[in-house]
Amino acid sequence: MASPLMECVPNFSEGRRKSVIDKISSAFGSVEGTRLLDVDPGHATNRTVMTLVGSPAAVVEAAYRAIAEAAALIDMRDHQGEHARMGATDVCPLIPIAGMEVEEAVEWSRILAERVGRALGIPVYLYEYSATAPHRRNLADIRAGEYEGLAERMKSERWTPDFGPHEFNALSGATVIGARDLLVAYNVNLNTVSTRLANSVAFDVREAGRVLRDGHPVTGKIITDSQGEPLRQPGTCKSVKGVGWYIPEYQMAQVSMNLTRLSDTDLHEAYEAVWDSAQARGLRVTGSELVGLVPLESLRKAGRYFLKKAGRSAGASDAELIESAVQSLGLRQLGPFDPQKKIIEYAMQAPRGRLASMSLGDLADLTASDAPAPGGGSVAAAMGALGAALGAMVANLSAHKRGWENELEIFSGLAEELQDAKEGFLAAVDKDTEAFEGVMKALALPKQSPAQQAERKAALEEANLEALRVPLETMEAVKRLIPLLEQILIKGNPGSRSDAMVGLLAARAALEGAYWNVRINAGPEKGRHPVADQGLARAQELRLICNKDLDRALAQGEALFE
Repeated sequence: MASPLMECVPNFSEGRRKSVIDKISSAFGSVEGTRLLDVDPGHATNRTVMTLVGSPAAVVEAAYRAIAEAAALIDMRDHQGEHARMGATDVCPLIPIAGMEVEEAVEWSRILAERVGRALGIPVYLYEYSATAPHRRNLADIRAGEYEGLAERMKSERWTPDFGPHEFNALSGATVIGARDLLVAYNVNLNTVSTRLANSVAFDVREAGRVLRDGHPVTGKIITDSQGEPLRQPGTCKSVKGVGWYIPEYQMAQVSMNLTRLSDTDLHEAYEAVWDSAQARGLRVTGSELVGLVPLESLRKAGRYFLKKAGRSAGASDAELIESAVQSLGLRQLGPFDPQKKIIEYAMQAPRGRLASMSLGDLADLTASDAPAPGGGSVAAAMGALGAALGAMVANLSAHKRGWENELEIFSGLAEELQDAKEGFLAAVDKDTEAFEGVMKALALPKQSPAQQAERKAALEEANLEALRVPLETMEAVKRLIPLLEQILIKGNPGSRSDAMVGLLAARAALEGAYWNVRINAGPEKGRHPVADQGLARAQELRLICNKDLDRALAQGEALFE
């Protein structure tokens, strides 16, 4: 399970005074566990958008500090700009990125909103998923009348703030806070300079579609319903906003889209929809452009989609999936595409831990040194990763074997599962060493006073339990790995059976190595923590089950060689 990762994209009503923007961004980026990814000021709008990612609690703390700094530095009575606004911090969305559900982001938004209202005296409205009433969900509805109309608007019971004072704050205005889906700005390039043609494609694709007209060659009157509202022909992509425009810098037109809910329409789906519409109109898609950052899973999905479309196995590594997506979507047409800068998770942190990112030689050298970690637990996890990797290799070779085209989907699915298993084991390589380092930190705590001794004992107990949990998770992962490897051994490419056998043996090494780490981390029997007893009992059970399964699979493999 990925560590929870949340994004915050506040909009501040200052885009001209660099000193003010710098102070707000410094406050925003001052919390450990977060990373400030982008600061984008606009002079004409007099507005700055900042992007920060991190653990939920750290992100909320960073957002509060930035909102407080903006309240101290921005006087809304003097503010002028082209963009709609109602406060010094106009809007502050929280966006779940990985390892968390939107409901959790809603809870964090309420915590932030309550604190801003109480501690800073700023009226706060909740919006999007956090909204307390349907009419408050849309930001534009809340912001209607902007700062200038806020004092009168707040007198209405319909627009009483959710948190903070119910009186107008002339200095800071009001702030809108809420959880929303990730919005990805995505442009698809066309081989035309015509804005009209690009708009026609955009109308085909965007959810709102196009307004229906009566078809008269001159007047082309809009068709309305009984209430006088224009009738529309909806577009093909749900949760997509789009428009066509011409970019002189590129000498081409684009369909510019906001993908407001990736679960409804992801990158590759929007791209394909534009491709189909453009082709029907005699146009060609030449590439595309990501504005800002994108979640890793979007590129994974795109990579899998295009590999499958080409009749290839989708059980590829993340690096291969990303490259497949980048090439197929034409993301390098207008400039370089650096995954470390364009993928949210990569921009926030390395895609893998320090140990898992090492070369095999460097990892072996470090393990061989006099440093106590990495040790047996990390090596056991690495053996599991190699076993899963061998299984994925055989699955991919089988998927692409001539004459086995009808088995492509089966082997591709197995390869995907084995790739996921590999990544889990690789994560455990670092987790095991981190758990050991936690034990060492607990041992180093002072123990002079009774209070210090009690604190050290509690910390050591928790650290040892974590050091037990990691290899136990490795054993659980081996249990899930064995049947995948067994299928590959029996059904896969006969020319790669030896690789599948080595994969099973690597799985056994991972199992046994992890078991002995559980044993030592459980501690002596006398005074053992009940959770440690439970973990050791589960490890013993897993050892019996998995070795039985491994014996069966390896015996079947031996029979295949006779």
